[in-house]
Amino acid sequence: MNPSSEARPARLAVGVVGAGRVGPALAAALQLAGHRPVAVSGVSDASRRRAAELLPGVPLVPPAQVLERAELVLLTVPDDALPGLVEGLAETGAVRPGQLLVHTSGRYGTAVLDPARRAGALPLALHPAMTFTGTGVDVQRLAGCSFGVTAPDELRLAAEALVIEMGGEPEWIEEAARPLYHAALALGANHLVTLVAQSMELLRQAGVGAPDRMLGPLLGAALDNALRSGDAALTGPVARGDAGTVAAHVAELRKHAPATVAGYLAMARTTADRALAHGLLKPELAEDLLGVLAEGDTGR
Repeated sequence: MNPSSEARPARLAVGVVGAGRVGPALAAALQLAGHRPVAVSGVSDASRRRAAELLPGVPLVPPAQVLERAELVLLTVPDDALPGLVEGLAETGAVRPGQLLVHTSGRYGTAVLDPARRAGALPLALHPAMTFTGTGVDVQRLAGCSFGVTAPDELRLAAEALVIEMGGEPEWIEEAARPLYHAALALGANHLVTLVAQSMELLRQAGVGAPDRMLGPLLGAALDNALRSGDAALTGPVARGDAGTVAAHVAELRKHAPATVAGYLAMARTTADRALAHGLLKPELAEDLLGVLAEGDTGR
């Protein structure tokens, strides 16, 4: 195979280093596209279970043996572990010339793979913008999932083709923009989980028996509106300038869930700033609102 000249990669022997939630799902998706998983590495019991469920019959071997057997290697380890893993594989001679080496970190582009590139590997950064469960449902969810793609120009077509074969949509991200790209995803997805979990806890304290069922339609509509309209979708007491309601919220949170106050105040200030900038919050109402938020910081 010559990845620089083919838009559709040839059928490849696929290996996975790091059987976390991501690697086995991507390998299973590549298998559905006709590629052949040949080896996977994993240490924990959970990793072994995931590999057995998503890649049945694929042998579990050490990382060096994964590279020995595979033409396309998925490095699906935590971000902080990736540089050391790449350096170690390159230093021990595990990397083979012409081998496609793919990492799935959102934080890094292809520079982190430079030690392997110097050993002859072909570096690709393919980050699926999705949360993973470590189960078969992840393979289905890859359909239509955006991937942040970074690769040398000569490998761009091969990188995009692999994403498409996994059911995803390639989105080109320049090397220098990878940290900002990843921060943007974390700001939205990771913090959303925290906000939803806090909201459900507070609803339970308020006596709601099924907070998930109550929040589902509300949050679904809010997300859809936000994706369609951005800041124009802002609503609620902060965007309306209802300072009294916001003051009551802060008082109740301080009484029943003090750990949530700082987050509420920070998000309320950000919401107020964006509502003001987009003409949704009237300036004459903003002064009282911002005063309430400032008092909330002091605990009064």
